[in-house]
Amino acid sequence: MRKLCPNLDREDGLETVLEVPIPEEIFSPTNKSPKISWQGMKSWMKSSNTEHSTVFGSKSAEIQLLLGVIGAPLIPITIPNNDHQLINRNIKDQPIEASMAKYIVKQYIAAVGGETALNSIDSMYAMGKVKMAASEFCTGEAKLNSPKRKMKNLKSLENGEMGGFVLWQKRPELWCLELVVSGCKISAGSDGKVAWRQTPWHHSHASRGPPRPLRRLLQGLDPRSTANLFSNSVCIGEKPINEEDCFILKVEAEPSTLRARSSSNVEIIRHTVWGYFSQRTGLLVQLEDSHLLRIKTSGNDSIFWETTMESYIQDYRTIDGVNIAHSGRTSVSLVRFGERSEAHSRTRMEEVWDIEEVDFNIKGLSMDCFLPPGDLKTEEEGGCGMVTNNTKAKLPFRILSSSKVRASKIAAIDVYDDDSESSSGSSTDQEL
Repeated sequence: MRKLCPNLDREDGLETVLEVPIPEEIFSPTNKSPKISWQGMKSWMKSSNTEHSTVFGSKSAEIQLLLGVIGAPLIPITIPNNDHQLINRNIKDQPIEASMAKYIVKQYIAAVGGETALNSIDSMYAMGKVKMAASEFCTGEAKLNSPKRKMKNLKSLENGEMGGFVLWQKRPELWCLELVVSGCKISAGSDGKVAWRQTPWHHSHASRGPPRPLRRLLQGLDPRSTANLFSNSVCIGEKPINEEDCFILKVEAEPSTLRARSSSNVEIIRHTVWGYFSQRTGLLVQLEDSHLLRIKTSGNDSIFWETTMESYIQDYRTIDGVNIAHSGRTSVSLVRFGERSEAHSRTRMEEVWDIEEVDFNIKGLSMDCFLPPGDLKTEEEGGCGMVTNNTKAKLPFRILSSSKVRASKIAAIDVYDDDSESSSGSSTDQEL
């Protein structure tokens, strides 16, 4: 990862520290001239403004979709900041499914380094690289598995969009992420009172409901939050994941939490998280979550969206006595249904990530590092956080034209569930 940008005007000038490091792959290995390489990087940084035609209408629309869905999704449950007091309760007092889950979580705590090591961590920093791609789109039939469906195979990950990210965390409710993919930057964070997001195509905006943790943190970067998340789970069985026998733990968002995240036009019906823990090592091998929501359109019609994310977590390494996952792959399935059969659709996306640096107990990491942007739209100030989107990007095959729910809606469902005016065709940033 490149952290410094040379002065392209003066060879003896000072280098500039990049806010988000750039992956080495951006620079051509055959390019021996540093100046030419960095000029190429400048072109890469401008690539989000190009309008190359794609199945999603334009290159920028495709990147918006990727960042909106995979960039900074949130876990549906607020994680308590405790020292595993819930886990240490007598497991014999619980139902068998809950008792088994608590025992598996205790094994997980031991596998990642033990309670003493986890409780010694006050803050964390991680830097890494990502590659994203929309891999498949199909539409036009009542059953998406029908042989009559219209399907387009899109990019493979080898030709995906590259980028880097920096992540800071002080507690489960205090975190900040900066992610740059193909020159397009998304920022997200939580100050313990509100979770927010900032993108180039929308103003800063807050999520509905209580602040929630970043899903990317639970992909092997924050074992303590992972243990606390599944402390109230139930064990629902076993399943092999890549030839590794695993226990399956399940956590569901409470109805009160779903109601707090819903709005007048968007109803979160369910949100469930599954953790697959290796029977051999005790480590988290796969994290999966799925949620279903309904968007009310004109009249009595509704559109349903079901999003499923599966993250395979691997390459655990010990950092200061704690096992941290250093790579993985996430697959996303985004399904739309509920209207005419020709408007049904399914989009598949993929991401691979690698962690380059991890450090704990960062000196000088104060509350100021997690403050939301000054132009943040709150429920009181901005009409339930509604932000109008003026983008003209269209979704493939015009699948949304009948319902007047525009392109940003695909990258605008559930994490930032602000009130929308679907009937009038305006779009809000309710991102996944």
